Amino acid sequence: MAYTETTSTSYGQRLAGSAKGMIGGLLMFIIGTCLLWWNEGRTVRTAKAIGDAASHVESVADVSKIDASLNGKLIHASAFADTKDTLTDDMFGVREVAIRLDRKVEYYQWVENAQTKEREKIGGGKETTTTYTYEKKWVDKPVNSADFKDPQYQSTNKVLSEVEEREELAQNVTFGAYTLPESFVRSISGSEPAEVRMTEEQHFTWNEQLHVLMPQVDEKSSLVHTNANTVYLGVSPNSPQIGDVRVTFTKVVPADISLIAQVDGSTFKAYKAKNGQSFSRVQMGKVSADEMLEHAKSENNTWTWVLRVLGIMLVVGGLKAMFGLLPMLFKVLPFLGSIVGAGVGLVCWVFGVAWSFIIIAIAWLVFRPIIGISLLAVSIAGIVFLKKQAAKRKAAQANAPAAPQA
Repeated sequence: MAYTETTSTSYGQRLAGSAKGMIGGLLMFIIGTCLLWWNEGRTVRTAKAIGDAASHVESVADVSKIDASLNGKLIHASAFADTKDTLTDDMFGVREVAIRLDRKVEYYQWVENAQTKEREKIGGGKETTTTYTYEKKWVDKPVNSADFKDPQYQSTNKVLSEVEEREELAQNVTFGAYTLPESFVRSISGSEPAEVRMTEEQHFTWNEQLHVLMPQVDEKSSLVHTNANTVYLGVSPNSPQIGDVRVTFTKVVPADISLIAQVDGSTFKAYKAKNGQSFSRVQMGKVSADEMLEHAKSENNTWTWVLRVLGIMLVVGGLKAMFGLLPMLFKVLPFLGSIVGAGVGLVCWVFGVAWSFIIIAIAWLVFRPIIGISLLAVSIAGIVFLKKQAAKRKAAQANAPAAPQA
């Protein structure tokens, strides 16, 4: 069953909201502009650091012995990342010789979904209809059902036990004769299931605690179920009930890795390029230095475009919010408000993109002058073109013959 809620917003309330939105829009515009500037500087600094690393990196074939002559040098090497540490999760009886041990927790809960439809009203008001539907699903944290809109579903959620997610790292991970620092250890990936081996005592303790919370369940029935790398707290894993908990364990085992880093005695640290930017890389498997550097360049380019798009969206969104009051003034007649809104939206997109290119170009004037000049020229040409087109349209309208009067 769906629950529907309808609300109305007056024209005055919408005008006030648009006026307040101008402040938020200005903040978005400023944040987007700053992000675009910072991102271009970050891109260039990272690219230069990668180039610096490429000119200084030295490939080392054998790291089975500590070589004092390598101390302070930037090296590339491939070796087996190993550990003898046993990682444990005493709460559920998990013991593994591994680089990392992860505990993931999920709860079976009612979840609220909302779908909203808006209808413009003559006079500038707006009617909003929100339809709420509910479904049972596994989520990563308990859901507060007291805030649900439908009274029928309010306060229907519960949990048998709140269990914290957990990560444990090996303290001693070796790379040949060297020891890897924690930041490098965290970069090692490739998880696989970690087997659960609960003792009878652990099983009994958990079962006893859960039966206190579920007195309606027969005491002979187990509320703790283990299967491979999963512990299930509830009556039946095949028929989950609201409040059931599922705990899953994974591990990262020793494996071949490749790294580019600066040797620091018997361990490693990030290389500091001439421009002050830090650089280091860890990749799974045996990967050449050239491939790792190419991957670094590719990642830098990807992040550059992701942040550029985000910055442009913030700038355009900010402009739309800043000028949102203009189409709102015409919402008295919905069709007229839609036409003005579309026009304002188009102008905001054009100006926002042009402004973003100008910021990027100015940033590149500082960081990469030649490319910056080219971008700035294109941006200015675009703005001049738009102004000329607008002037032509105004002239055409002014010269248009007046309509004959009756």
